[in-house]
Amino acid sequence: MDGVDVLVIGAGLVGCAAACRLVQAGARVEILEAARPNAGASGANAGSLHFQLERRFLENGEALADQAASILGLNLLAIEEWRGLADELGPDIRVHMRGGLMVAETADEVAILERKVAREVQGGLASRMIDGDAARALAPGLSETVVAASHLEAEGHADPKALTLAFAAAAAARGVRLRRRCRVVAARPVRGGYRLTVETPDGPEDLTAPKILIAAGAWSARIGELFNLHLPLYPVALLMSATERTAPLLDPLIQHVGQRLSMKQAHAGNVLIGGGWPSRMRLDAAGRFDLDRPAEMLASSLRGNLAVAARVFPRVAELNLIRSWTGITAITADQLPLVGAIPQAPGVFVAAGGSAFTLGPTFARLLARRILDEPEERLEIFSPARFGHLNSFMGAAGA
Repeated sequence: MDGVDVLVIGAGLVGCAAACRLVQAGARVEILEAARPNAGASGANAGSLHFQLERRFLENGEALADQAASILGLNLLAIEEWRGLADELGPDIRVHMRGGLMVAETADEVAILERKVAREVQGGLASRMIDGDAARALAPGLSETVVAASHLEAEGHADPKALTLAFAAAAAARGVRLRRRCRVVAARPVRGGYRLTVETPDGPEDLTAPKILIAAGAWSARIGELFNLHLPLYPVALLMSATERTAPLLDPLIQHVGQRLSMKQAHAGNVLIGGGWPSRMRLDAAGRFDLDRPAEMLASSLRGNLAVAARVFPRVAELNLIRSWTGITAITADQLPLVGAIPQAPGVFVAAGGSAFTLGPTFARLLARRILDEPEERLEIFSPARFGHLNSFMGAAGA
């Protein structure tokens, strides 16, 4: 081996945070990044801290909603993790946990909210139902069309770009080397670990380590192929927008139970608007989704997203829109992240597939324990083993 215990592939939030936790525990770690830190979803997301069950878990039937409720224990851990991050990493990460509202405008939406809150309370989350007037008291300017909301005091937002860089700096201070413009192009098992071939600015280089963490976001499935593995991660391109800066206007995070909407006011005064509206993935020369180029913005998504935002919070319609952008993330077939050891490739771990901002710091802390062979059962629901049948005829590269 090359004097490194763990090679981390990807310098997004989870990769940098995991490297930080690993080196804090005494491991020797190196990060390989094909571009630059925050190049993927970690630098494109809007920084929402969604601890209530998200709309995407509620819109596809009760079975998925029940399954999603099983992650609430991890949400509780994440709340405590976030409360301590500013003290650990500094105030520049802009953690703002002043509450979140998931609003409803119809009787059917209220019924969904009530079922959601019942699941959350059963799981230990301190969410509560409030009526429209109470919601407007927490968020003056909220539309009269809002008839009810679920409220959670712990929700909020943070600065996603600053958070990744803060973890990277903390890891570097303890000796972690972050190598930019280093793309992994091959992987093979060797005695005691794996050898990776890396394209670097100075030419190809072979690196070896006993353990590998794939934390490459939407690129993680492609990295898995190098290990002769199927990682069932599917890229999706989403839309975000930002208004001009304005005086304090919106304190809590706003979500909608029946519409695609996530809205908050960042520390600089811009209102950030998103919520899962699609963009169109571009294709590469081989006809595959191109993960290296920004997705194409869809005018229909932009119009729809802004219309919902203006209807729910009319004062936002008075602001100028200064920027809209797309970002590519990845999801799994069951909407739950893919985090843990890959059984068919001993020593290879993965962390990808959604919730990587809200739960990313907690994933990193718990996964570092697993990588270092410490007992840790709280990630079992996200284990790649649940898709093990896809790799029945696969296995570690070259084995």
